[in-house]
Parts: sequence; C-alpha cells; structure tokens
Amino acid sequence: MVAPRRNAPEATPLTISVDRSDPAAPVVKVGGDLAFTTAAPLRAEVDRLLAEVPAALVLDFGGLLFIDSTGLSVIVHAWREGQQGGTAIQLREPPRFLTTILDMTGVTGLLSRPRPESRPATDSSAFA
Repeated sequence: MVAPRRNAPEATPLTISVDRSDPAAPVVKVGGDLAFTTAAPLRAEVDRLLAEVPAALVLDFGGLLFIDSTGLSVIVHAWREGQQGGTAIQLREPPRFLTTILDMTGVTGLLSRPRPESRPATDSSAFA
C-alpha cells in the first residue's frame, strides 16, 4: 500500500521583523526558511537598512529553520554592502547548522574582518 501524498509547502514561510529601538544598530529578526524561493524580501530589507548607513546591522537568526546557498548569499551581500558603506554586519543567535555552514564556506572569516576606516568601530566581533 502506498501512503497518501500530503500537500505540504516546499518551504516554511520566511518571517522578517525589524527592531529600530537603536537607530545606530537596527536588528532584523529572521525566522523560517531562508532559501531561493524566500530570500528576496530579506535582501530588499537589508538593502533598505544599509542605505541609511547605520554603524551596525544585526541579523538575528534565532528563528531560522533552514538556509540554502541563496540565503547564504544574502548574508555575503549584506557584508559586502556593509563594507562599502562602513556598516558592520553582526549575526545574533545563529543556529548551530548556520554556524557550521558559515565556518565551512569561510563566511565567518569575512564577517570578522574589520570595517573600513570610514567610521570608528564600536565592536569588531561579527557575532553579537
């Protein structure tokens, strides 16, 4: 007997919320699946916040369930754009699977690089 096929969604919807209580370091809380089909809204939000040139942008991944290469590219994009504008990118509460992926791909090393000298650094650590 073949089990009936369930109509489950391919991905858990991505949730994004922004905490601007500290304008110098807005916090983007990310939950669900950060993947090819869900990454565009986060990238757009990151670009919008980086356009304001905060001292830091915190990406809180405490609610992240899954990430693929497209999701990883959003983190690298944030770092690259932050470097160009003088904004430090900090990760908060990365799940163990994300930390492993960041280490294996060398992204942890990117995130720990100091910001350009355009603004004094308040915290050189990549993980908040």
